[in-house]
Amino acid sequence: MSWEWVGVGGTAGAAIGLAAWAVRGRSSQVFAPSVWRGDRTVPRIALTFDDGPSPWTGAILDLLGEYGAKGTFFQIGVEASRSPELARRASREGHEIGNHTFSHQALYAKTPGGVYGEVAGGQRVLSEIHGRPPRWFRAPYGCRWFGLRKAQREQGLTGVMWTCLGLDWKLPAQQVAARVLAHAANGAIICLHDGRAGRSNPDCRATVGALKVLLPALRDRHFDFATVSEVFA
Repeated sequence: MSWEWVGVGGTAGAAIGLAAWAVRGRSSQVFAPSVWRGDRTVPRIALTFDDGPSPWTGAILDLLGEYGAKGTFFQIGVEASRSPELARRASREGHEIGNHTFSHQALYAKTPGGVYGEVAGGQRVLSEIHGRPPRWFRAPYGCRWFGLRKAQREQGLTGVMWTCLGLDWKLPAQQVAARVLAHAANGAIICLHDGRAGRSNPDCRATVGALKVLLPALRDRHFDFATVSEVFA
């Protein structure tokens, strides 16, 4: 193995790594303004839920209500239009609504115009359902792309990544809870799911089970449950 080969490989690897960070790095601002944690001086945590509404959204809202907890639901436009009353229940009960695009298609597979259409379409549907436009946007799979900066600016949106990704679509409830508790800190933004990327019959048992552990455990640590807007207040 020659040093020249290592040098070329290292340069290529670094370039690939930098490109991946630009697309999905939680602190990346390359494609559009984005945040990933709030005020670290105040004991507030933002629980966020992606991909809904789904048949599991009601159970999650019930649990949040039991603990007087507020969250932010990044709803998919198509799913919200299929279940508008369930979508509205979240905002009616004091939770914040975020834009998770119109149909949850990967933005990196789209042209800038296609990216704009997904963002604007989600904003239009959610504004009609909830009576006001969302302020926050989360890209499907956390992947930003060309055209997103213009779309966010013209739709009045700021991107939101996360401090901790719960991995609740593949880990059992206890592991999801342990993962979140290990990253719990002032201003943390936690990403969980009340749907599964538009699937009509998702399995969100792990999310519900994790919340049954997390809500009392985080309350015992004296954290307040806040919306994304509130952790930046």
